[in-house]
Amino acid sequence: MTQQGVRWTADRVLALAPDTASREAGGRLGAAGPWSGAGRSDEGAVWGLCGGSGSEPYRTVVDVADPSGPAYRCSCPSRRSPCKHALGLLLLWAGGDGAVPRAEAPEWAERWLAGRRGSAERGRTADSPGPPSGSADPEAARRRAERRAERVTAGAAELEQRLADLLRGGLAAAERSGDGLWEETAARMVDAQAPGLAARVRELGALPGTGPDWPVRLLEECALLHLLGRGWLHRERLPEGLAATVRSRIGLPASADGPPVRDRWLVLAQYDTADARLTTRRIWLYGTDSRRTALLLSYGAAGRAPEIALPVGLALDAELSAYPGAGQPRAALGERFAPPAPTAARPPGTTTARAVARYGEALCDDPWLDSVPVTLDRVVPVPDGDGWQLADADGDTALPVAPTARSRPGLWRLVALSGGAPVTVFGECGHRGFAPLAAWPEGADEVVSLC
Repeated sequence: MTQQGVRWTADRVLALAPDTASREAGGRLGAAGPWSGAGRSDEGAVWGLCGGSGSEPYRTVVDVADPSGPAYRCSCPSRRSPCKHALGLLLLWAGGDGAVPRAEAPEWAERWLAGRRGSAERGRTADSPGPPSGSADPEAARRRAERRAERVTAGAAELEQRLADLLRGGLAAAERSGDGLWEETAARMVDAQAPGLAARVRELGALPGTGPDWPVRLLEECALLHLLGRGWLHRERLPEGLAATVRSRIGLPASADGPPVRDRWLVLAQYDTADARLTTRRIWLYGTDSRRTALLLSYGAAGRAPEIALPVGLALDAELSAYPGAGQPRAALGERFAPPAPTAARPPGTTTARAVARYGEALCDDPWLDSVPVTLDRVVPVPDGDGWQLADADGDTALPVAPTARSRPGLWRLVALSGGAPVTVFGECGHRGFAPLAAWPEGADEVVSLC
């Protein structure tokens, strides 16, 4: 029931779920009823047969021993990874009631495990030092970068003209014009190879008519978009850090070229956002030695889960490399040295007033920043009219809970967790308020996910 001496919990298993529906369906399969032939090996494999709607049970096997994270194989037709059967099997295994005894792996499970571990060994051999392969032509790469920069410059100049036309005609016209104007402008930015500008234009198109204050919000977003366009057109005048931020916001590709930082990274939160094109997974980590907060981004095509999934509340011994840009928390996950394990380390907390000041300071480095990661110490969730706020238990200041967080089940979980007493809360603090993502009651070590 342990991996490298660390017992898995139900929360750790459910943190692997690609979406809410899979989490709920997997929870229903976490009992012994639908399973037969379940077993586990000392090498970190778990398998079983799950009865379904078909005549044959689904064959499910999970390899939990790989430091890079568990791998799954199931004969069901689901495109989600892990599927509900893999989640249910892991929940059954984590239950500790003897439903998954030690046993010899059946032939179908052993065949998959042997093939997977053989591929991993070949990959390690291929990654071993050897004669360097031929590199790409640097002159050709420079010419491609120059051509793309010219297209982005033309797109930014066109966008400036379109914003001027919008303001000249009045914001009221934006509501009457419908989505066509915005979609056509976004398509022009895609043609200019500036996906960051295209995404912001589409966000503008969603604002008209969305409440009594939509003209104010539209004007604010137009101003930020204008600032980004002007930043690109005059990027040679900017400090290097801010210029890198502009390139990132425009949507130019960048590599995580910062020096690798090895640490025990506590997984604070993990949640997905999705649109018709893409699912984006955000994972917040805290370095227990470096005291640095980092963000991992992982993407999946529409309908498919992103590749990276980490268990909230555990610490990962791994290397992270930072992406360029002033004040950017984003990093890339490098080598993992051990499976996730418990830790008593927690990020230091601050007051609500200091959290707002921290966001203001971050805007100096990145004016387009929506929020910053903050841990609030000793706050109490209290109702505030139609919404909620997090009030300092030892002061007279408070932060409103962001509107996007009010509809999440995690808000009510936080209220129940507090019960009127102070709690420590991690989340994202921005211009719309504070979005709580994880919490600890006073004196508790276990992280409670609010996502």
